[in-house]
Amino acid sequence: MSRLRISTPDSAQVVVESLYKDVERRIVASPPGLCPVDLSLSFLNLCHSQTCGKCVPCRVGLDQLKSMITEVLDGDADLSIIDNIERTAKVIMQSADCAIGYEAAHMVLKGVQGFKDDYIEHIENGRCLCSLEQPVPCVALCPAGVDVPGYIALIREGRYKDAIRLIRKDNPFPTACALICEHPCEARCRRNMIDDSINIRGLKRFAVDMAGEVPVPENAPSTGKKVAIIGGGPGGLSAAYYLSLMGHKAVVYEKEHKLGGMLHFGIPNYRLPEESLSKDIDAILSTGVEVKYGVAVGKDISIKELKKEYDAMYISIGAQLDRKIGMEGEESNGVVSAVEMLHNIGLGNYPDFTGKTVAVIGGGNVAMDAARSSIRLGAKDVKIVYRRRKEDMTAIAEEVEGAEAEGCELITLQAPKRVESDEEGNVTALWTQPQIIGKMDSWGRPRPENADLPEKRIECDIVVVAIGQGIEYKPFEDFGIPVKRGVLEALSSSEVEELPGIFAGGDCVTGPATVIKAIAAGKVAAANIDNYLGYNHLISCDVEIPNVRLEDKVACGRVNVTERPAGERKLDFEEVELGMTCEGAKREASRCLRCDKFGYGSFKGGRAARW
Repeated sequence: MSRLRISTPDSAQVVVESLYKDVERRIVASPPGLCPVDLSLSFLNLCHSQTCGKCVPCRVGLDQLKSMITEVLDGDADLSIIDNIERTAKVIMQSADCAIGYEAAHMVLKGVQGFKDDYIEHIENGRCLCSLEQPVPCVALCPAGVDVPGYIALIREGRYKDAIRLIRKDNPFPTACALICEHPCEARCRRNMIDDSINIRGLKRFAVDMAGEVPVPENAPSTGKKVAIIGGGPGGLSAAYYLSLMGHKAVVYEKEHKLGGMLHFGIPNYRLPEESLSKDIDAILSTGVEVKYGVAVGKDISIKELKKEYDAMYISIGAQLDRKIGMEGEESNGVVSAVEMLHNIGLGNYPDFTGKTVAVIGGGNVAMDAARSSIRLGAKDVKIVYRRRKEDMTAIAEEVEGAEAEGCELITLQAPKRVESDEEGNVTALWTQPQIIGKMDSWGRPRPENADLPEKRIECDIVVVAIGQGIEYKPFEDFGIPVKRGVLEALSSSEVEELPGIFAGGDCVTGPATVIKAIAAGKVAAANIDNYLGYNHLISCDVEIPNVRLEDKVACGRVNVTERPAGERKLDFEEVELGMTCEGAKREASRCLRCDKFGYGSFKGGRAARW
């Protein structure tokens, strides 16, 4: 009788598993600006090594694809090879026995269709379309292009005011972004190859806390030009700031009696305290920006009048209209818009939810803000109802975790159907249709479908709808500015075609997006308005970046910011985040690999040397 043995991994398998983790880290840390054809070949080699080789499509077909892509990179192919690659990939997809071969071929097919221009450039000119100077990942992924390694190096040296000055060169909202930015700069941080990404937002927060008041640069000599800015949100104020520094007279038209847009009226005080936002706004206004409060453009003053009075105009009205679901009972007493609710809180008008059960519909950051605010307004129970899975939520992970820690309940895979109300029209329940997850949509998220289950009744007193925001575009459409799918149409330069001197950007062009994207749009608009007015001003900063310290970069844990205990913070609207200690910030800043000095910008060897 043979003896059974406990199966244990051999040393080779242990090493293979370790190598897989190394590959995962490298993929996570893949910087922008890489040659997409070269990258496709690398992934194809990895996929080919994973196949079993039993079927011809994988064993032979993937090898043929590798040979053809190599010919493209080596400059030994003609344009007909593109059709051959596409045809071969389709055959493999149709005949491979398993997902390994299918997905490998599918990846190549998507590539040859998605970046065909790169294939053509390699074949005809022996080079890649991507830049010879590979961008530093954190800088490239920051929409505003802030010099992240530079200000982290300054923080390490204790030069906090200089760090803020360097940030302001590209982003006039260092304080607001230090608190609420979604930090896309961390996504491809090369430190991921060693341990974890740098806590860039946390370090910015520390610099803001330590710097105190930092004067803005002096304005350039006056040009005598006047620019109207419609909307006093982050995009409009960013454009006004840079235009003012360039010597132009920037006049902001704001329909509210406070500046900040959704920074003030959409983000609760516990995330972005009013006094913190005021620091950024006061700095912007100190450059000479003029503000006309309580003026609704298109109602109190016409766009035609502004066009006559000003040399140029930038429209940055944001997305501050609520959207309806269109479900039965939506007009019941107790159904409120998250946008309206947060706007009232921003005005200081706090609704009383004491003892109420609140159902928040949505899975984005606005939904999380509404849910967490409801807890602070005295709600007994808060339920976040979402039609997809938790992992499909568009809200940043920290916000979802914060909501759960404060007592909000997530009810996922439930699509709102109707609102139930009593004889007096007051909300008594929200009815939902259970969902089952299905095929991937165009954004790569699995699409929910109605499940074969009965509708679910969720008892509640208040329903908060947080499913998106709209643009108040009618006055601008009437003036002649093109509108498509509910947003204004503008070029990537922010110019509105066939309307010289009129520019538009931010949420009113892209739809609801992040604060840093609105800031970047304002910065781009300011530069192009300056060119339109006949100038070419450059915003510079005379801060000297510290030299690189030559030291070993050993694996080290990431220093995270601390927060007030959930049981304490949910009782008020005071700030949740506490920031870093001086010791923690210096330790975190020392983890930066200084990619602005090492690892980028140099030519690769072999075939890549011809790029």
